[in-house]
Amino acid sequence: MKNLILIKKTIFLKTLFLLLLPAIALNAQNIDVAITGIRSGKGQIVIGVFKDSESYQKEEAFVSKSFKKNVNPDGGMRVQFSLEPGVYGLCLLDDEDGDAKMKYNFIKMPKEGFGFSDYYFKGVKKPKFDSFRFTLSKRQQKSIKIRVRYIL
Repeated sequence: MKNLILIKKTIFLKTLFLLLLPAIALNAQNIDVAITGIRSGKGQIVIGVFKDSESYQKEEAFVSKSFKKNVNPDGGMRVQFSLEPGVYGLCLLDDEDGDAKMKYNFIKMPKEGFGFSDYYFKGVKKPKFDSFRFTLSKRQQKSIKIRVRYIL
């Protein structure tokens, strides 16, 4: 009798999960990121997703996405992923050595490429989160452009 009740509960929970799965998936929004200016096919592309200025300043990404490089002859590639509706900022690392960490020289200048969502950074200091943040709304297909910059 106890086994029969346990089996019925299990079937009920699995059925409920399967019925709710499409609703969960509908809440995630697609993001298409067009990346330009990649200088080599070595390594990987890492995109840090930040939700606010505080997490960005601490360099604590909400989520980090890694992509195998599939670079066109012109130095470009596209990646896609999904996020829940909200406010975000994307930071890209052209991780040429594949360790998922930015390399710096002795005066703290980046040795690998970097970029930000819809914002080409020309300065020396870290940009403000508000410069590259965007809002992702429900049922929105969002296209982002990131141009990679190399200092060294």
